[in-house]
Parts: sequence; C-alpha cells; structure tokens
Amino acid sequence: MEASLQATFDEAKHIVFLTGAGVSTPSGIPDYRSKNGLYTGHRNAEYYLSHTCLVQEPDVFYDYVRQNLYYPDAKPNVIHEKQAALTQQDRAMVITQNIDNLYNVAHTKHLVEFHGNMYKVHCQICGAKVAWQDYLKDPHHAVDGGWLRPDVVLYDEGLNEMNIQRSVAAMNQADLVVIVGTSMRVYPFAGLLDYRNSAAKVVVVNQEKLDLGFDYDMVQADATDFFDELQVRG
Repeated sequence: MEASLQATFDEAKHIVFLTGAGVSTPSGIPDYRSKNGLYTGHRNAEYYLSHTCLVQEPDVFYDYVRQNLYYPDAKPNVIHEKQAALTQQDRAMVITQNIDNLYNVAHTKHLVEFHGNMYKVHCQICGAKVAWQDYLKDPHHAVDGGWLRPDVVLYDEGLNEMNIQRSVAAMNQADLVVIVGTSMRVYPFAGLLDYRNSAAKVVVVNQEKLDLGFDYDMVQADATDFFDELQVRG
C-alpha cells in the first residue's frame, strides 16, 4: 500500500465506509448481479423480495429467503474486521447495503444497516421479536400464529427514516469517504454521495472502476488484499 494512502487513513478523524455485497463475497455470501449472483440465477428475484410477494404469497417469500439469504456459518473477513476496528476507535462509521449481519459479528461500533438485517425478525401481528433460528424452522409466530418477517427493506417499501438521517449526518461530517465492494448504482444508497462534505477525500476500493462524476482516488484491486495491508493505528 502506498504510504500516502496509509497516511490518509491515519490522519482521518471522521471516516465513512460505504459498502456493498463485494465486502461479503470473500466470506462466501454471493452478491446480487454478478455472473453467479442471486439475481442472475433467479429470474423473479426482485418479485420474491418484494412487499407484494410478502403480502400476497407469504409462503413463496419465505421459501425464497430461507433458501437464498441465510448464511449462518459465514464469518467476517479482514474487510469487516479492519473497518470494525476503526469504528471501535470512534474514528469511523460503516453504512452498508448488506443484510447479512457480518458487521455485527465483527463488533462494528458505529453501524447503519441501510437495508436492514436478515437476522432480526419480528411478528407482523404483534411486533414481537423472534430469533432467526426459530424463523428458519417455522415462518409463523408460536404465540399468535402471525407471519414472521425479517427486518429488511423490501421492494415497494420505504427506508428507515432514522437510518437515512444518521447516514446523511455522517456524510456531512466525513473527512474521508471510502467506497468498498459496491457499484454505487442502487438508489437511494448511491444518493448519499450528494451529501458528502465537499472537503472530504473519496477513495474507492473496488474491482471495477466507478463513474461517480467527481474526482476520487481509485484503488482497482481485491478489497481483501487492500485491507490486509491497511494498518489500523490508534
């Protein structure tokens, strides 16, 4: 890693990591739109992950998410771990599109799960929280028989307003924005860049080059290699 890039991380006091599926693929979780991605293998994936499907065909929704979105044996990789370490120093926040819970497993301190978390589940009738392990065994609440659902944002649903507010505030304060493992094409997540501090440096760590419409530093490499070399200094 270039010394100047390491120095950028060392000197930053308000880092915001904007992350996507590419962060978790090294942990064995498939992304969405690549050759072997979730959407490529299932023609109707966006319907299966919609509010409409949840309401009209809850059994179809359940079967799809149970078979395709749960990877309980997956472990955080070096990307999660290094980013989490920076949050534990109170110098960074992670805003992720991922719903796989790996940032929580890595003990990320300042975290916004922009699209929710598959491992948080509640009953649609009474609102009670239910263990995800119970959800995988039975999609009905044992207490009142209500359909359970994971706390994720489905197609046709709005985002959590608190997550939006926290994300915008973090982008306003950032002195370094680091984009990792995402094409930044999915809105409204991609729109967070519009709220970045104009003085913030932007670094992209990604296999493909992005077209962001403004100047940024591109690290076109495997993110695991980058974060393996990155030193987290207190």
